[in-house]
Amino acid sequence: MKFLRRDWSRYSKLGKNRKKKQKWKNPKGRDNKMREKRKGYPAVISIGYKKNKKDYGKIENKIPTIIRNLNDLEKIKKDEIAVIGKIGKKKKIDVAKKAKEMKIQIHNLNIKKFLHSFSRNDIQKKASVDTKALNSEAEKIKKK
Repeated sequence: MKFLRRDWSRYSKLGKNRKKKQKWKNPKGRDNKMREKRKGYPAVISIGYKKNKKDYGKIENKIPTIIRNLNDLEKIKKDEIAVIGKIGKKKKIDVAKKAKEMKIQIHNLNIKKFLHSFSRNDIQKKASVDTKALNSEAEKIKKK
């Protein structure tokens, strides 16, 4: 659960479209419904919300392996959790294809949907390239 102050989405200085500014401040106003912990208002930080320190950064009590290239993907076993790191589009496509072949699930990427979107884009790009090539050939023929 992410704790943010109540009006964070209203003003840019409180963090609207600015992740670093999205900070928690305890509600202190006299009539503040959040401070009174009323129903229907965002949760206020209090005892009981903290995780165990040993569980930080874990998904389902397993430490995820960050994938930055194909070699990292080959080291992963089937029961381990894979999380794709900060990589470019070309490498991401290659990693997704390899993961699909190896039947490894990537936690923060829907492989089927991701590859499907790129296959459609590739078809459109190829079609536009083909039409350009045909047009250039037609112009050459007209000049002759």
